[in-house]
Amino acid sequence: MDRATLDTLTPDDIAARLSASPEERAAFVLQAAEAGVAEAQAVYGQMLLDGTGVAPDPRAALGWFTKAAAQHHVMGLNMVGRCYDLGWGTAPDKTRAAECYRIAAEQGLDWAMYNYATLLALGDGVVEDKAAALGWLQKAAAMGNAKAINFVGSFHEDGWVVERDMGVAANCYAKAAEGGDFRGQFNHARLLGDAGRIDEALGWLGRVGETATPAFIDKAAAWLAASPVPDFPTRGVAALRSGVR
Repeated sequence: MDRATLDTLTPDDIAARLSASPEERAAFVLQAAEAGVAEAQAVYGQMLLDGTGVAPDPRAALGWFTKAAAQHHVMGLNMVGRCYDLGWGTAPDKTRAAECYRIAAEQGLDWAMYNYATLLALGDGVVEDKAAALGWLQKAAAMGNAKAINFVGSFHEDGWVVERDMGVAANCYAKAAEGGDFRGQFNHARLLGDAGRIDEALGWLGRVGETATPAFIDKAAAWLAASPVPDFPTRGVAALRSGVR
């Protein structure tokens, strides 16, 4: 399908193609990507990363993200950064990842702000600059990015470039939890447990596993198992693992 043919499709035609089976949807998105549609190139790259309707192929995913980025697609550029950051389809290159994130962040993408801030906070691929990291996190948080909100909470809990303030940290964690961030949900549950609000904490721990990575679940379970908070080593671990899909 060429670009001219694609342009003749009505919104209903496109919706029908996108509501088909995963394989048919992927085939349609590929056609649009091959026709030069930057959004389709970025979406097809994500499909290749996730194996949605196609066999997983991180190297090919990076290729499509690169094509989208070349058309100034900001999320495509951010995903090029992710590939270099995490070694998806290429050798890891934190410096290159940071440059992609920085450019996308400066163009207003909240996810790039969060990703760039993470590297700045850790000095990973860039010179460590926690003050700059916090600035980017606050910008992303103001846009409603739940992961950034949680990270702002961590800055206040740990006293990184700001005065330690557990009240601010707790508020951030609660907002991040409500926004669906699994780290925020765990941190919120952790502070609820410290406050003796065990049943509320267990409820949030049960939601962590819905979206958390296996590595995070294992780390969180180990922390709960060693916690002095009543019920965390038993019911807490059980609640955490009950939400794993």
